[in-house]
Amino acid sequence: MIIRCVNCSKNFNINSDLIPSEGRLIKCGSCNHVWHFKREDSLINQFSKDIQYDNNDLSTNTEIEKTSSDITKSKNQNFHEKEEIVKKPNNRIINKFFSYLLVIIITFIAFIVLVDTLKFPLINFFPGLEIVLFNLFETIKDIKLFIIDLA
Repeated sequence: MIIRCVNCSKNFNINSDLIPSEGRLIKCGSCNHVWHFKREDSLINQFSKDIQYDNNDLSTNTEIEKTSSDITKSKNQNFHEKEEIVKKPNNRIINKFFSYLLVIIITFIAFIVLVDTLKFPLINFFPGLEIVLFNLFETIKDIKLFIIDLA
């Protein structure tokens, strides 16, 4: 089956078994455009190309033109509906942000545990560090009480 990208008009030859009867989202390998494709769309396009127009029968030509314009309008409407579904926020950026935030929180907690463990040797080596550590631990206790009050 040959499928044409609705954005860049590039043709692709794909196995028709890969397209279910209800259709599926397809991504163009050339322009990365995503659209919903049904088998009927391909058959209608192929059928309309194969029709030989008879110049003597103007009514048939106008009916075919109306039908093809109606098909194009419905395809465009379906395309815009599916385009809204495809447009999702980029979750990769959000996930990356929360991953970094989680690493920073874990690192901070590990630093506090390490400082608390080595508190007395650090105070012996740096005498002015006792006041800083006392204030740090009091601030952490205040934050803990604030979070408990919020819940």
